[in-house]
Amino acid sequence: MLKISPVPVFNDNYIWVLHTPTHALVVDPGDAGPICAWLAEQQLVLAGVVLTHGHPDHIGGLAGLLAAHPAPVYGPGELAGVDHPVDEGDQIAPPGWPETLTVWATPGHTRHHLSYLLPGAVFCGDTLFACGCGRIFDGTPAQLYASLIRLASLPDDTLVYCSHEYTLSNQQFAGQIEPDNAALSARRLRDQARRAAGLPTVPSRMAEEQQTNPFLRVAQPAVRRALADAGYAPLDTDLQTFTALREWKNRF
Repeated sequence: MLKISPVPVFNDNYIWVLHTPTHALVVDPGDAGPICAWLAEQQLVLAGVVLTHGHPDHIGGLAGLLAAHPAPVYGPGELAGVDHPVDEGDQIAPPGWPETLTVWATPGHTRHHLSYLLPGAVFCGDTLFACGCGRIFDGTPAQLYASLIRLASLPDDTLVYCSHEYTLSNQQFAGQIEPDNAALSARRLRDQARRAAGLPTVPSRMAEEQQTNPFLRVAQPAVRRALADAGYAPLDTDLQTFTALREWKNRF
């Protein structure tokens, strides 16, 4: 039976581990020490590593992890350490692994960002966050918006495994954009209680992202009104609205 567990690293990163009773598949090992300790504690064999993109907090622990646990590495082909380059539409099935992952290209945060899908789950790195989205580094607003809309097309009950615990700060921004969003208000109370108890706020479900994440709600009149009131214009298209919203969040 496949389980999914978070290994917290740094201040707000999660390394996601997919695991059976004997093997593990690691997503974005930013730090080798905590994930090596977790694998030893659980007595699991590393079946493989998947990388969403090349930022240090996602790949910084790769060399150390592989030194202790040699395994195939799947990810964008330009990243050092990747020995199984993958891209849009590829299928990943490490030797002996029970589930096949499907690769989606989801650029925008970076030019070569990838997401990995299982039935009912998506590991989306820094593209889609709980109530937010990633900053734009070497991608473009058009790329990131297209990637978000594509991810949002997944079934409502899809679990969204993002890589950071940014939820409460994202919700603070979302509350400024849509202060009358009842679903958002309820979600903020729930997630504040989770963090107070030391629990992760992620994964979320795609349905609640549709209801509460302003970056998926740029067509909503309340979102456009908030941007217009803040001095962002013109907002004639969804992409213009998204771009303005991302710029506002950068300075929030």
